[in-house]
Amino acid sequence: MQNEQPQGTHHYVLTLDLPGREMATWTGTVTPGTADTRYDVYVFLRKHVTADRPDFARANVTFFALESNAL
Repeated sequence: MQNEQPQGTHHYVLTLDLPGREMATWTGTVTPGTADTRYDVYVFLRKHVTADRPDFARANVTFFALESNAL
């Protein structure tokens, strides 16, 4: 299987919920810096998501996973 674009070292899934309004899931890959923690990546992803969707800034997190992208 060949991808045209390079992938990050980690795969993430982030699901946010605005109760009674909307729920959405974002997924993709990211390459953290060598000193970054799981929390750093979580904060980065929340900021990334809410830059495009400010209504999700105060949404509840219903799921967050960050795993190595290697099999």
